[in-house]
Amino acid sequence: QVHVAESGGGLVQVGGSLRRSCTASEVTSTMSDMRWYRQDPGEGRVLVATITEGGLTKYDATVEDPFTISRDNAKNTVYLQMNNLKPEDTAIYYCDVVVSRLNTDYDYWGRGTQVTVSS
Repeated sequence: QVHVAESGGGLVQVGGSLRRSCTASEVTSTMSDMRWYRQDPGEGRVLVATITEGGLTKYDATVEDPFTISRDNAKNTVYLQMNNLKPEDTAIYYCDVVVSRLNTDYDYWGRGTQVTVSS
């Protein structure tokens, strides 16, 4: 069973930065996409950024700059560097790791971590 552990959330002031990380363990097959989502109170999860196994990135149009997604395949870890944070970036952020096994993709989620941007 794949375990996903997140770190790096918390409270930050407007204009500040946070670096989120997410590490998958017990992975015995291929990790494909790694993604970050955000969820606002009372809303569903919204995709923020995706990085493929080969390192191609895609962002939601509202966060492309100044957020940066990256990954370290040797460590099974994905990062989200969040710069110049604004109050509207406040949300719970979730990591999603996609593992491919026998031509089927499986999603494994982190527990989510609150990011709060104070003015």
